[in-house]
Amino acid sequence: MSLPFFGHVIDGEEVPSASGETFTSIDPYTQEPWAEIALGGAAEADRAVAAARRAFDEGPWPRMGFTERGRLIHRFADLIEEHAEELGRADTHDMGKPITQSRDSDVPRTAMNFRFFADHARLATGETLPMDTGHHAYTRFDPAGVVAAVAPWNFPMMLESWKVAPALGWGNTVVLKPAEDTPTSATIMARLALEAGIPPGVFNVVHGYGPDSAGAALTENPHVDRITFTGESGTGRIIAAAGARNLVPVSLELGGKGANIVFDDAELENAVSWSIRAIFTNTGQVCVAGSRLYVQRGIFDTFMKRFTEVASAMVIGDPQDERTEIGPLASQEHFGKVSEYVSTVESSGGTIETGGFVDGWRVAPTVVTGLGQDSRHAREEIFGPLVVAIPFDTEEEALALANDSRYGLNAMLFTENLSRAHRMAARLKAGSVWVNCFFIRDLRAPFGGAGDSGIGREGGDFSREFFTEPKAVVMQIEQ
Repeated sequence: MSLPFFGHVIDGEEVPSASGETFTSIDPYTQEPWAEIALGGAAEADRAVAAARRAFDEGPWPRMGFTERGRLIHRFADLIEEHAEELGRADTHDMGKPITQSRDSDVPRTAMNFRFFADHARLATGETLPMDTGHHAYTRFDPAGVVAAVAPWNFPMMLESWKVAPALGWGNTVVLKPAEDTPTSATIMARLALEAGIPPGVFNVVHGYGPDSAGAALTENPHVDRITFTGESGTGRIIAAAGARNLVPVSLELGGKGANIVFDDAELENAVSWSIRAIFTNTGQVCVAGSRLYVQRGIFDTFMKRFTEVASAMVIGDPQDERTEIGPLASQEHFGKVSEYVSTVESSGGTIETGGFVDGWRVAPTVVTGLGQDSRHAREEIFGPLVVAIPFDTEEEALALANDSRYGLNAMLFTENLSRAHRMAARLKAGSVWVNCFFIRDLRAPFGGAGDSGIGREGGDFSREFFTEPKAVVMQIEQ
């Protein structure tokens, strides 16, 4: 039986590669191919950029009013919601995410991203700057041009929309390269964009690999005006260098090693519930995962007993099954990486309280104690369902432990002390701090990180600043 085919979407058409080459997407649960994908390279990347360039320079999209552009983006969001089952199943087949997460969480958030940025662009205000010299100044935010968007595999459609939505909302054209492990939902979204009436060339999708392939060609193309990337920190450095050569602004949302701090006055069940979600959602394949768990010593044993009980009870199974909470890791390569960390816990001096290997590419929710702050497991981004729990005594110690990382993407803290919450939030080295919760988002707020977690912020006005060319206009009003 032939596999379903997913092509590039370039200039309003779904097309194969010029070479005719393809690759397969592997379902990580069955470990069998489930879809055939067009394998692009420099030719497809350059063709897509040329289409986006024409659509921006000559087409109607950047010249539409915000209302008309927003109407088309909202129609696109409607279609995303109508195709929730298809999109959810695509991501679940591609990377093993439980269907209740991909369909019931990621699809609505994808649609919400498009709706938010369509409305934000229409409702955002500029500045008027009265001058006392007979002149008047005001600001404009004009679209930047062609956006190259390179997306990760852990939240495929949702993080693709986080890049594409603000770019389109502000009148740019886009070439999206999804991760090669999770290509299919990107093609589906591009099909829906055309069905919604978004003009050809405005939203293009090119499949392929990174180095010496479509990804490198896309980020190195001199006709690209903005590059936005989410992924691993080492790849981010390569993309930053490519942008620097062409003097192209780059937005990088990179790795993380989130600190989760539980004080002894925390509401126990609330802290346990959110902490479980913080590390085990999406089988731990989350850049903001709370993979460093610091618990105040007075409640360490009580908290860890309850936390371990809940982790042990999570349902591991077929991600297409509605009951499954933990699916396989996204690929054989990634399973190998995570497995190395799991297999070296005990030789490093740690204890696995629950979890470890299951079968196939599956790792159970794994809770580790007995390792110190300097262990590899507590310092390196594992990107899997493994959390290292470390006790602390004082607020200052917790702060020092949390900030002792080359990453600075996010942190969480659980306390009923309002003053402590504000003190810690102010001093934590993190782009986002969640107090008594995890990953609650307001799309107006900045998102991004410090250190090896990236460069720049996106969200609300921060996305406007990146995806536009802010312009000052000064007029003489008195002769």
